[in-house]
Amino acid sequence: MTIFTRADALSIAAALRPPSRPFIDGDYRNATAARSFKSINPANGEVLAEIESCSPSDVDAAVAVAKATFESGVWSQKHPSERKAVLLRFAELINKNLQELAVLESLDSGKPITDCMTVDVPFTASTIAWHAEAQDKLFSRIASTDNNALGMIVREPLGVVGLVLPWNFPMLMAGWKLGPALATGNSVVLKPSQMTTITALRMAELAVEAGLPAGVLNVVTGSSEVGEALGLHRDVRIISFTGSTEVGRMFLDYSRRSNLKRIVLELGGKNPAVVLADAPNLDFVAEQQAFSILTNMGQNCASNSRLIVHRAIKEELTEKIVAACRNWRLGDPLEPSTQLGPVVGASHCNNIKKYLEKGRAEGATLACGGYQLDRPGYFIEATVFDRVTPDMTIYREEIFGPVLTITEARDDDHAIELANDTEYGLTASLYTTDVGKAHKLSRRLNAGTVSVNCYSEGEISTPFGGFKQSGFGGRDNGLEAHEQYTELKTVWMNLAPPARPGA
Repeated sequence: MTIFTRADALSIAAALRPPSRPFIDGDYRNATAARSFKSINPANGEVLAEIESCSPSDVDAAVAVAKATFESGVWSQKHPSERKAVLLRFAELINKNLQELAVLESLDSGKPITDCMTVDVPFTASTIAWHAEAQDKLFSRIASTDNNALGMIVREPLGVVGLVLPWNFPMLMAGWKLGPALATGNSVVLKPSQMTTITALRMAELAVEAGLPAGVLNVVTGSSEVGEALGLHRDVRIISFTGSTEVGRMFLDYSRRSNLKRIVLELGGKNPAVVLADAPNLDFVAEQQAFSILTNMGQNCASNSRLIVHRAIKEELTEKIVAACRNWRLGDPLEPSTQLGPVVGASHCNNIKKYLEKGRAEGATLACGGYQLDRPGYFIEATVFDRVTPDMTIYREEIFGPVLTITEARDDDHAIELANDTEYGLTASLYTTDVGKAHKLSRRLNAGTVSVNCYSEGEISTPFGGFKQSGFGGRDNGLEAHEQYTELKTVWMNLAPPARPGA
């Protein structure tokens, strides 16, 4: 097996020419407004690329192309097996260009290159392939009727789909949404985050190379103005958005103000890990929870950012978690041994620092980390706050950084009460060796995904989304994701109509 080195990454980076224009109707085109924005490398604060910024007129053009392409049937009316073949080639091309895409993703987002090469890029490809393979194996249903009628229950593609992506998993979230949206026959207008735009543009180019007809996948670039124009557009049938709860509310309002388009939201989280007194090996628990809060620099809505632990084992587990967090290697994201890179940008880094200051000011005990490194880029230390109480800001608000809070529980019921004491409900973890408790308490946890004796978000076959203010309207992943991009139709046939008089 060839070893990928930092020198390899730098060589690829030096040869890159990042795409910088919106992708509409099968090719890059100039935005109508003479505006651009800078894509910043968070590892050093330097400009990676200047990208043209779309205006609402560009959104109109992209939607018009997507609608015309959908109505032409060049993709929407293809046999599912034909769509499958194209999407499988798309997945193959993503894997074929793995190193280039991984370096682009690392430079643009600050993700460690090893994560990009072993998780983000290959999982994006496998997600698209999974949905492609599923599509020609899903069948319509026949209702139970008498012999004189036939009731068919069918699903049809919606039309123009708007996909609005977050910056924390640019490629993977594109795969989560593009896979089912394209497999079911829709045309797409995709808006990546302004902070991480480049890989979405390159993916669109690869999709056309794979045989996706021009106009089926369009990428519009720019600020929240572009997202608003997409949300308000009356020819867009659905918006699928992953990001903050605050912005999710805006898309619900855009739907109200326009055509009552379907809205699917995957939003924030302040997720608990509940560790009971009879938890399994505490070294294992500590490693799992360090991974949960530090992978992708804690910029993950599914991270277990609140550790709720029984008082009998709290001190022991705290020591082990602090040790595990200190072992994570922080550094240059293009160095393959790096586990913890920079956070995505200056503004987000400053926001995390404000939470660190609040944690100290409100009386939490800083067990490790707690500061930004004095070096170029936006590097925050792996941070653990102990003795955190429910009245503290860092307990209640989503920090979206490498910051773990530890809170003591008196008993099992108190632990579940603390876990559910939040406006969010995306994920939760439960650690216990009692199988009865595992069943009973996992059902009491208010979360869309509950992992027992591990940290997990499930996999592509299991639907992902949240309760309460963590989600709305649907789920990513699983076959359930196909349903939200389709319209349900009943076709009722009378098989015994009366004969025409005189016939």
